[in-house]
Amino acid sequence: MANQINVPTVKRWQTWYTILAFFYMYLPIAVLTLFSFNKSPSPSKWTGFTWEWYAKFLQNPILLAALKNSLSVALTAVSVSAILGTLTAVGLARYYFPGKSLYRGATYLPLIIPDIAIAVATLVFFAAIQLPLSLVTIVIAHIVFCLAYVAVVVSSRLATIDPQLEEAALDLGATPVQAFLRVLLPQLLPGILSGCLLSFILSMDDFVIAYFTAGVGSTTLPIAIFSSLRSGGVTPELNALSVLLIIGSASMAAIAEAIRSWGNHD
Repeated sequence: MANQINVPTVKRWQTWYTILAFFYMYLPIAVLTLFSFNKSPSPSKWTGFTWEWYAKFLQNPILLAALKNSLSVALTAVSVSAILGTLTAVGLARYYFPGKSLYRGATYLPLIIPDIAIAVATLVFFAAIQLPLSLVTIVIAHIVFCLAYVAVVVSSRLATIDPQLEEAALDLGATPVQAFLRVLLPQLLPGILSGCLLSFILSMDDFVIAYFTAGVGSTTLPIAIFSSLRSGGVTPELNALSVLLIIGSASMAAIAEAIRSWGNHD
């Protein structure tokens, strides 16, 4: 037939398209990784292999202090978001109350609002209540979007859980709190952990919101990297740091996906 599809040709084109797509996405990362081992500080020429720039990063007090701040912000924001996001997801899925649709929309709104809008709105809010900018204000701002991501991931996990399990626990004499802690929470745990890992990555990588809500002495790692680029340009030390961040983010994303997949096959 004239209109019959040539399956081998289609597969060949799909293979080439996939190769080109991956080449386009990951070539900059490959170049970045290569020049993080370049002995020359100039990115325009290769003079030899070295681990020197990784060692220099580990001896840089400014970047290490910024990394400590980023970890503190991310861990605190994710811890609070894990509790609030889980309760929000359960409340929206299991209970009915006036304005539920409006509340659901407001909860997920940070996912679609541009970061710059959230940053400006948060800064104006802190100025209105006269709250000094510090690490605390960064944490508060990060909780806003971390909570939304945790709630979305937990909601997707919650949709796969049979609500009759909780009803059976209640019929057998368990209180609502006991049914939640002993029946629902263990099943939600993969979704909670996956949402926390995703939120942790986003918090560590955030620049815009942190830049607007950071005070004196509360520089996070993305802000420190931006300052270094403005003052000294791209250096092999920053290349090495970027490679470490990529490895860390990719590892946590892989763990989050593994946990999510494991939870879906329970």
